[in-house]
Amino acid sequence: MNKYTKIGALAAMFSVVLGAFGAHMLEDRLTADALDVYDTAVQYHMFHSVGILLIALLIDRLPAPKMAIWAARLLLVGIVLFSGSLYVLALSGLKVLGAITPLGGVAFIAGWICLALASRKSKQ
Repeated sequence: MNKYTKIGALAAMFSVVLGAFGAHMLEDRLTADALDVYDTAVQYHMFHSVGILLIALLIDRLPAPKMAIWAARLLLVGIVLFSGSLYVLALSGLKVLGAITPLGGVAFIAGWICLALASRKSKQ
């Protein structure tokens, strides 16, 4: 099992924990808009956790495994910045965190681009 299998599995587990926390503990405490923000954080958290797991499964089969490692790293950074900022925004109402969220989105995009590049055969 490589490191990214563990990271992806733990990230997915935390997504489930945070989703359950939101569904059971926050429903009566947050506004509908704040719950939507929180739900978006959970969804992107899980999607990209699965992405990390996908990379972990593919890494040894790809022509550019180092690029795949960067893809996994960027997806993890995206989870922290995008979903993390949305979790805190939903719970605290701190609108300034909205400036961090797009950085996470850029990390997600860059991670998926890196995965696409990792699958390209190099010219010899």
